[in-house]
Amino acid sequence: MVVEKIHRLFLIITGGILLVAIPALDYLSGREISFSLFYLIPITIFAWVVSNDFGIAIAILCAVIWMMVEVISGITYSNSMIHLWNAVIRLGFFLLPVLLLRLLEQERRLSRTDPLTGACNNRFFIELLQREIDRSIRYENPFTVAFIDTDDFKIINDTFGHTFGDAALQTIVSIMKKHLRKTDLIARVGGDEFAILLPETDSAAAQSAIGNMASKMVDELNEMKYPITFSIGVLTFTAPSLSADEVLGVTDKMMYLVKNNGKNDIRYEIYTEPEKSSGKADPS
Repeated sequence: MVVEKIHRLFLIITGGILLVAIPALDYLSGREISFSLFYLIPITIFAWVVSNDFGIAIAILCAVIWMMVEVISGITYSNSMIHLWNAVIRLGFFLLPVLLLRLLEQERRLSRTDPLTGACNNRFFIELLQREIDRSIRYENPFTVAFIDTDDFKIINDTFGHTFGDAALQTIVSIMKKHLRKTDLIARVGGDEFAILLPETDSAAAQSAIGNMASKMVDELNEMKYPITFSIGVLTFTAPSLSADEVLGVTDKMMYLVKNNGKNDIRYEIYTEPEKSSGKADPS
């Protein structure tokens, strides 16, 4: 994290230096040598490191600076408005990397997001879960995964229609986000199934967080006339010798234990490696 912040700061400082150095070189080199391509460097840096909107602001600034360099250098045209026209054309050129980065960001977000609910998709969840597993192995920090199934959702779809069902799924994710931390990851891993990753969360904290979230979900959904309950399996891990798919798999089994015992309940467990068994149940 510290390395990332230092790298970000380095890029911002570099962009700022280039924003001063490139116009200076442009002015000193005279009108015979063009520096237009080099203006794209600080624009791209700020759009990437800070934000697209900031990149647009820097692009506008670069277009204005280039026009001022022309005027200060004594470059004249048959009509003074040509300076402004050229500045607008250059602005269009400068905006190209910003627009490209925005398109790439949108594409990346779409590739990681469930289009209906806005939650993470299964592939991205597995990727981030594997990172958390690796972090847990390195620092021996606990983390918790919850697997959530919407009880009898097929009946809800058949009774009220798929539009009602889609709206219900969107509402479920919205309520989850409202009652969990920003660092917690919510994913739609099936038609009516969700997974939640609680980083650096032990069993006690997980019971508090998931219990509160589940209670709020049922209450708020009932108020909105959605007759929905949930079967939830919650499993806490510390440095597991499992892959992300295996972690999700054993948590899924936890959920099915709830589902096979009447539904509308939460089951909490602490995962124990088979070879380290100390009396605690291994849900796998």
